[in-house]
Amino acid sequence: MAEAEVSSASDGATASQPAFAYPSRGRRIRRRIRRFTIMLCILVFIVIGGVAVLFDLTPPVSKAQALAQALARAHDVQYPGPAVPARFARALVATEDHRFYSEPGIDPFAAGRVLVGWLDGNGGQQGGSTLDQQLAKMLYTSGRTGLGSLAEQVVLGVKLNFAYSKAQILQMYAGIAYFGHGYYGLATASCGYFGVVPARLTWPQAAMLAGLVQAPSVYDPLAHPGLAREREAHVLGRLTATGMLTQAEASMELKAPLGLVTAQPGRLAVPVPVSDTCRTGSGSTGSRSTGSGSTGSGSTGSGSTGSGN
Repeated sequence: MAEAEVSSASDGATASQPAFAYPSRGRRIRRRIRRFTIMLCILVFIVIGGVAVLFDLTPPVSKAQALAQALARAHDVQYPGPAVPARFARALVATEDHRFYSEPGIDPFAAGRVLVGWLDGNGGQQGGSTLDQQLAKMLYTSGRTGLGSLAEQVVLGVKLNFAYSKAQILQMYAGIAYFGHGYYGLATASCGYFGVVPARLTWPQAAMLAGLVQAPSVYDPLAHPGLAREREAHVLGRLTATGMLTQAEASMELKAPLGLVTAQPGRLAVPVPVSDTCRTGSGSTGSRSTGSGSTGSGSTGSGSTGSGN
């Protein structure tokens, strides 16, 4: 009788236990971490392999300066032009690529945002191209779109970074960038919009030109002065954020006149900087403008390419 009771109690205990013991929460978390780590390692190997292949498939960048010269000549622009002045360099870097002086041609944080954008179906609209990559696009993949072209620009940007100094990259960029109204290159745009050579650009003028490279037709100061003004304010804000200007200085510069030339767009179809003046086939533009454009604190930094952030 006693044995039967013990047996019955044992059977009852067994029946009350679950048929399958679930792993603890800690074990489940560890398993997920291991799976994620394995997947991440596989993705890293794939990316490294893809980059290695692209390094072999993309062209060498040893002739980048020759390509820049050819592009400039195709638009009747002198190359190389004047040295990139500090004001424009700082405005461009602050707005387009504030880690330009420290990154190896690719910004990992921005690249991550772009990759997530592609995975989300947004086509990488978050932006994130470094100045090196933008230069690579102008030189090697102009007119092409898609993830493949973006990958090429990343690899070519890294190649450019290791083949040229930051000053040389800025010089090539400024020499062939498009600023609207047929103005290719900083010197042409500076003379065309303001009638002054790049070394004489004020902070407002430098900010406007730096803001134009993203979308010249959208921020056209002659066709869309309101949008151009907003873009100028954004660039001055970036200069404040990166420590190039104080808030008080930026506010003062935003109130200063741009000094746009009074003639219709296209009057200076191919303005040429000569010494400290701008000259075209019909003569010098001198200082004919709508405002003095002489504000701005600090030196113009002629011949300087700016300082790192």
